[in-house]
Amino acid sequence: MTLFSVMRRPRWIAALVLALAIAAIFAGLGQWQLERAVSSGQVDDRPTETVQPLTSVASPQQPVLAVEAAQRVTTSGTFEPADYGILADRLNGGQSGYWVVGHLAVDEPGAPALAVAMGWAPDRDTAVAVRDALAAQPRASGPKAVDGRYVDPDAPNVDDAEKSEGGRYDLTTMSPAAFVNIWTALPESTDVYGGYVISSTAPHGLDVIDAPEPDRSVELNWLNIFYAAEWVIFAGFAVFLWYRLARDAWEREKEELEESEADERARSLAEHGIH
Repeated sequence: MTLFSVMRRPRWIAALVLALAIAAIFAGLGQWQLERAVSSGQVDDRPTETVQPLTSVASPQQPVLAVEAAQRVTTSGTFEPADYGILADRLNGGQSGYWVVGHLAVDEPGAPALAVAMGWAPDRDTAVAVRDALAAQPRASGPKAVDGRYVDPDAPNVDDAEKSEGGRYDLTTMSPAAFVNIWTALPESTDVYGGYVISSTAPHGLDVIDAPEPDRSVELNWLNIFYAAEWVIFAGFAVFLWYRLARDAWEREKEELEESEADERARSLAEHGIH
């Protein structure tokens, strides 16, 4: 009697079919987890580098959606001289510095307000000088074109309101929701864009703010990959368990057969008077 002869018995063939079915289910679950690991890290294939009109990308009083974030846009409007400000602790190429930011009354019905990050300076004195120079200019008689990248706002910082210096604020967060309480040239009924634009050009004396295109590399979900590997192991274990049970049955029958043969030999010897 061999192990293979035991495995060919109907009961063990049926057990093998069951084990393979269970293994197939586990393998399917592993495939599903693997697909989730890849799908959750899809490449961002939006045409973010194709400049689009701001009005076709976003609307005032609305949060920045995933399909809008980091899109290059163009718009036009008039900067409010009283609402230029400074943001501290802003990185540009890895170096900490200051942003000069402005309030653009967009050239649309109702003149909705748009926060614009205009440029970066390595020190506060430079940023203050540029801010004051911009604020000293008369309000433009016609709209000015603004091109840049439309991005998510920072979360408001409750401490920023205390840092306002007579309307010319020195804050740390780029939050249009917070600017509503600071801008002095903002009519009460004016709508505000939920995101802001990082300008692709900078006023004289400032550096252009680094605003790279979104990272388009795939980031795999390693937790899902771990789960997928677990299901593969479970699938293999189902087949191994069938093999182990069949082998145990073969070894048990083999031992019983050997014991039976030994008992038979002992009786035969006893019958012939051989001790």
